[in-house]
Amino acid sequence: MCCNATATATEPDDVTLPSVDVLTAANRPAGVALLDVREQAEWSSGHAPGAIHQRLGAVDPESVRDYDAVYVMCRSGNRSATATRRLRDAGIDAHNVTGGIVAWAKARLPADFS
Repeated sequence: MCCNATATATEPDDVTLPSVDVLTAANRPAGVALLDVREQAEWSSGHAPGAIHQRLGAVDPESVRDYDAVYVMCRSGNRSATATRRLRDAGIDAHNVTGGIVAWAKARLPADFS
């Protein structure tokens, strides 16, 4: 009997994915971008002030390459995890914002509606 291949296969892909909480994202230092990867209707219903909007399917690593780091958010943290992996694969220092805009709202952080 060799090894237990299912033990690793059932672990989430983002076990080691760097992440930050919404308070860290809200108080990010200069040089750190906040990228929101939700759909347009979600973005219009409220987003973090100063965030950059790119739908998940349109995330462009080159557009954020000049930042020191990129914090990535979505509604709850799932799509942003996918975008974070894509950006990291492209050499960007990207971090997933855990809990997304749901956690942002729960923390009563400010939102823009433009």
